[in-house]
Amino acid sequence: MSKKYNKYMSLAGVCFEQLNKTALQTIASDILAQKIHGIAFSPYLEGQGPGSQISESQIHQRLQIIKANINWIRSFSCTEGNELIPKIAKSYGLKTMVGVWLDDDLENNEIEIENAIKLAKDGYADILAVGNEVLLREDLTEEQLLDYITRVKAAVPNVEVGYVDAYYEFEDHPRVAELCDVILANCYPFWEGCPADYSLLYMKDMYRRVLKAAKGKKVIITETGWPNIGTAERGAVPSYDNAMKYFINTYLWAEEDNIDIFYFSSFDETWKVKDEGDVGAYWGLWNKDGQLKYGTIANKQQTDIKEQELNQ
Repeated sequence: MSKKYNKYMSLAGVCFEQLNKTALQTIASDILAQKIHGIAFSPYLEGQGPGSQISESQIHQRLQIIKANINWIRSFSCTEGNELIPKIAKSYGLKTMVGVWLDDDLENNEIEIENAIKLAKDGYADILAVGNEVLLREDLTEEQLLDYITRVKAAVPNVEVGYVDAYYEFEDHPRVAELCDVILANCYPFWEGCPADYSLLYMKDMYRRVLKAAKGKKVIITETGWPNIGTAERGAVPSYDNAMKYFINTYLWAEEDNIDIFYFSSFDETWKVKDEGDVGAYWGLWNKDGQLKYGTIANKQQTDIKEQELNQ
């Protein structure tokens, strides 16, 4: 086992009651300084969201903020300027999981597939993620998804191809798991209402279930995280402390068990409120202005101010 976070390993899974906020911030900062495996990356700025055209300059701007703390980025689309992300990320020495956005817009799906194949052939994709939660959303049938994955695998046989969905979808769709080169699972104790104190145990169980469905194939956790502001999801309560503890526990566990995890997400994104309620805007390790939320006392104070404003 790597000794990357060795001095913190005894804390993995604990409630951290014995540590003050400064100590927790120090641990979070140290984990980021030594680089986490990867992060879910959307370069949207305030006022933007899906449908916005993303510029090359804003991709550079956003990547420059986070590049020193990650090894991989995961993108979500190959249209609307998102197709520029992999090449720019490579210029910063980052590895790329390139997302191919699929939904019920079959015409746009073809553009996504075409752009993704080109990126892979040009050497800008280390892994292709063909589709994100389309089975969960019921945007496509299993047969349609299998056809897309098969086409991409045939076009770029030297690049690993997988599909991203909630961990349990791979149990429910064994043919999808069988076709994928790598299993890409989203694991969210928060969205299943798990209290923060038990969230790591819950995520470990999610991982074990998808590992069984993978039947020996590599499993990557492509999304997990905890919001710091917003409405509780049953027993799962958003807060600054809960979010920071969840981040620390996630990467102590990942290091101990050698698991690749893409944290969700890079930046807070206001547009997500429409689909997820107030909590949707506060999943980032950095806030919408690009300030790290969990690294310093100053950022803690800024978060406290924002929480007070929302609760008034």
